[in-house]
Amino acid sequence: MTLPMTLPMTLPRLRAAATELTASGCEVGLQIAVYRHGALIADIATGLADPATGTRTQPGTLFFAASTAKAITATLTHALVELGELDYDMRLVDVWPQFAPHGKDKITLRQVLLHTAGLPGLPPHTTPEDLCDWEHMCAVLANAQPWWEPGTRFGYHAKTFGFLLGETARRATGHTPSGLLREIITGPLGITDEVHFGVPRTLLPRLARPVPPADPAPAPDPGSPADRAIPRAVQPTAEYANRDDILTHDIPSEGTMTARGAARVHAALLGHVDGVKLVSPQRLSAIAQVTYTGEDEVMRVPTQWAFGYSTFWPGAGPRPGSTLGMVGANGSVAFADIDTGVAVAIMRNQFAVDGLSTAQRLGRIIRIIAEPEPEPEIPRKMTGR
Repeated sequence: MTLPMTLPMTLPRLRAAATELTASGCEVGLQIAVYRHGALIADIATGLADPATGTRTQPGTLFFAASTAKAITATLTHALVELGELDYDMRLVDVWPQFAPHGKDKITLRQVLLHTAGLPGLPPHTTPEDLCDWEHMCAVLANAQPWWEPGTRFGYHAKTFGFLLGETARRATGHTPSGLLREIITGPLGITDEVHFGVPRTLLPRLARPVPPADPAPAPDPGSPADRAIPRAVQPTAEYANRDDILTHDIPSEGTMTARGAARVHAALLGHVDGVKLVSPQRLSAIAQVTYTGEDEVMRVPTQWAFGYSTFWPGAGPRPGSTLGMVGANGSVAFADIDTGVAVAIMRNQFAVDGLSTAQRLGRIIRIIAEPEPEPEIPRKMTGR
């Protein structure tokens, strides 16, 4: 897969595709943002942010992005390592002594980033209110028993990822995850109002309201690893994502953002935003390397993982060693690609489209960005004799 040298040529196709998707009802509200080598070359917003009020989607509309925020959390963690505030091989108990029970004293920051720490699960009766109580969630994890010997298996840490990284960073630096995000990433990038773990209440009127699917995906089988990792009351649904308490509290496995803001963070990860250097080129190359290929012990699907990120362009396949990003359960996505210098984010408030997969929903948009357009044929000049 290559990328067109003149990506602006694709803008009419992107706009047309986005407009068609919202006009047809496949999407409700939609944002698409593309950076290339640090320049914002596409910032598209179309459809309805709130069907109940008829509010139109704008480039500054905030969308619940679900696990797309894990890439932001991973990037923040790598930036803190770059600054010397954290170390990949530090044990969590080095700053969080209460975390030691049940053999967790050897769990490292590296294992959390790689989803190999063995702590993907939550108590079965966990509620949204529990997720909004930082001290409660950290106490739950401090007393949790690993599902496997840490470092020996891969299993997606759907809800626990952000709390494990966030509490380690908070104890090491004395600042909350949202405070660190503003200080290290969104403040320097000029997007403090566009990328959030917990949204300030004053910005809630700017939110797109999630719309439930006509044909929701089936819940995990009761008692399955996925069901144990994501209890029923906190599974990602439109109702869950519409709760002001969920939106306004730090839950760094999730987040709320604009496509423009998310794409800018990923562009900065590539080192292409002037004046902002999140990680060195050497670290960027290292964190893009594939760390795991195989079955996910929790989700029971084949997966490939880099150092805290997915390696996939949704709808266009894996790009190991080049692509860093994350897809959210609601169909949002953001990623950066080293080889092409492109950073992309797509935000949407239609939680699903009649059972279609994320790759199917987003594939058309991604292919427009990823596939070069044919060169226009230049007519030959006719000459007479």
